[in-house]
Amino acid sequence: MVEHRIATRYAKSLLDLGVEQNKLDVLNSDMTELQTALKNNDLYLLVKSPIIKADKKNAIFQQIFGGSFDKVTMAFLNIITNKTRETYLPEIVSAFMTQYNKLKHVSTVTVSTATALSEEALEKIKKTLLDSKHTDQKVEIVTKVDPALIGGFVIQMDDKLYDASIAYKLEQVKQQFTDNKYIKSI
Repeated sequence: MVEHRIATRYAKSLLDLGVEQNKLDVLNSDMTELQTALKNNDLYLLVKSPIIKADKKNAIFQQIFGGSFDKVTMAFLNIITNKTRETYLPEIVSAFMTQYNKLKHVSTVTVSTATALSEEALEKIKKTLLDSKHTDQKVEIVTKVDPALIGGFVIQMDDKLYDASIAYKLEQVKQQFTDNKYIKSI
């Protein structure tokens, strides 16, 4: 809970600074790149390590990101590291992305299917989502392939989940047979 609060506050500060300096899209690009970089286990462990000193982490950040990131992003990383908040960096980046999407009216939707979707199917899903009242003005679709679904799809956005997979429907049928009181009494 504390992590979420800290991450939200730092992300909000960076977002406000981006709006103030008219660098919001540049900061978003940097945060997207940083989010991808933090998927590297070595960098993730470096960020989370309490043993490595702040000046060493700042030097590493400068080496890795100094040439491609904006000065505001580098200053932000420097401040976070000097205040020993770098362990929350993955959460801060995630909170920033969420707040940026909310500010830009973008809904992120995760679509899981048993097999990869065609571009035509993705466009139909996107159009249907845009026409619904559940999404914002723009929709960003993240696709996942999960063979355990057998068929159909699962759509997740925010705290909503729509499960139209065959695996879920089979589970419902199984549950109906398990809960059938008529058969139990025989």
